[in-house]
Amino acid sequence: MKFSNLFLLLVLFSLSCVAQNNLSSITQKDGMIGIGTSEPDQKLTVKGKIHTQEILVDLNGAVAPDYVFEKYYLGHSYLKSNYKMLDLKSLEAFLKQNHHLPAIPSAQKLNQEGLELKKMNLLLLQKIEELTLYTLEQQHQLDALQRQIKLLITQQ
Repeated sequence: MKFSNLFLLLVLFSLSCVAQNNLSSITQKDGMIGIGTSEPDQKLTVKGKIHTQEILVDLNGAVAPDYVFEKYYLGHSYLKSNYKMLDLKSLEAFLKQNHHLPAIPSAQKLNQEGLELKKMNLLLLQKIEELTLYTLEQQHQLDALQRQIKLLITQQ
């Protein structure tokens, strides 16, 4: 056998051993697949880090928080009729008592239950939209105060 054939055989054998070793961390149980675990509890359970370039999450019935702007500008929301944005005083009272934003799970709850990406991303987008509206309201108040100041200055 030539050296190059022997070398190729050795490389293929090594790759085969490595592949078998890596596949040993993959398990299948009751139609669920586990990577790094022998007890998968979902369709795919991975115990360890995942490296990817992108994740696409389908909403599947979840409502994107356009209801925040609907409620603010229309007075009601077709997307989520029971949505209510707190005024800043109520928000501050909630924060003082609970030490986290309304509708956002506490650190303790997140530590116990984990974080659902779809749900959390939608909640964070809701909070961004609310912050945008709070900022716009404050800008309107600042603009009104500036107009009053200019009026007082011109009256002197």
